[in-house]
Amino acid sequence: MTRLDTDAAVASEEPSPGDGPRALLLESREVPLGGVRGMEVHRSLPQRDLPLVGAWCFLDRFGPQDTLMRVEPHPHIGLQTVTWPLVGEIRHRDSVGSDVVVSRGVVNLMTSGAGIAHSEYSIGEGPIPLDALQLWVALPDSRRHGGPAFERHEDLPIVTLPDAGGGRTAEAAVVMGEFAGAVSPATAYTPIVGAEVFLPAGSRVTFPLHPDWEYAVVGVEGEATVTDAAASVDRGRLLYLGTGRESVEVTVDSEATVFLLGGEPFEDEIVMWWNFVGRSHEEIVEAREEWESDSPRFGHVVGHGPERVPAPPLPGVRLTRRRRRV
Repeated sequence: MTRLDTDAAVASEEPSPGDGPRALLLESREVPLGGVRGMEVHRSLPQRDLPLVGAWCFLDRFGPQDTLMRVEPHPHIGLQTVTWPLVGEIRHRDSVGSDVVVSRGVVNLMTSGAGIAHSEYSIGEGPIPLDALQLWVALPDSRRHGGPAFERHEDLPIVTLPDAGGGRTAEAAVVMGEFAGAVSPATAYTPIVGAEVFLPAGSRVTFPLHPDWEYAVVGVEGEATVTDAAASVDRGRLLYLGTGRESVEVTVDSEATVFLLGGEPFEDEIVMWWNFVGRSHEEIVEAREEWESDSPRFGHVVGHGPERVPAPPLPGVRLTRRRRRV
């Protein structure tokens, strides 16, 4: 997905706080995306004080709604896009020749490397029910200058987490990385986890964690309480847990679904503007100029003509690295 909103990404010069457990409940914000898309989008990452969770640097939820999605070709650098549909189907086309339908239970992973372009259309000519998460993973220096790639995985590992009260087990689909001993087939370049966890009504379940990783729990459906953090998450909220935890206990009264994000704290601070993740103002300016000049860097999206999303103007300030302030 392309960002139609942008910000200056002006970072604080204060040092980042130390590691350790946190219990920071953050609200998503509505992002106005109008035009032919007219879509309702809520953004949980980045937050002003929390630019990343591990390598996760972006999380949008578009839906639930009936809508016609028409996102024309647009560029990315320095990241992976992870598309995780909840309801509906989306056609993905990109400049490495992919032309696939994104559907429930299938993870679609696009690695931009130094540059890629893609488009996203809902299926059909009219509005359809649509609800999905789209996440970005910041690429480390060892991969962000490489070539683009696309992969999809239909057979994801499912982990069962027993209910401490003896009821129904919870089930976690491991979308990216590693969780509870199961590893997703999707290619990851940093230690990471992205997992959707379904919790049956009345369950009390323990999520195993790596104490040197940082984590967040995102509400998808229903309400879940993370008892160790004395906080509840529902749709539109992200609970940042920090590092230093070997596990957390999650309880629900009614059935609920959450998405667990986590990973080793990222190796560097990033500059993120529009659809680009870099390390400096100059990198972002160069990528924007190359997109606007139709440079071969981004290729041509299969099945499209000259239509494309133009880059927005740069802000009147220097783009700086985003620093954690929690």
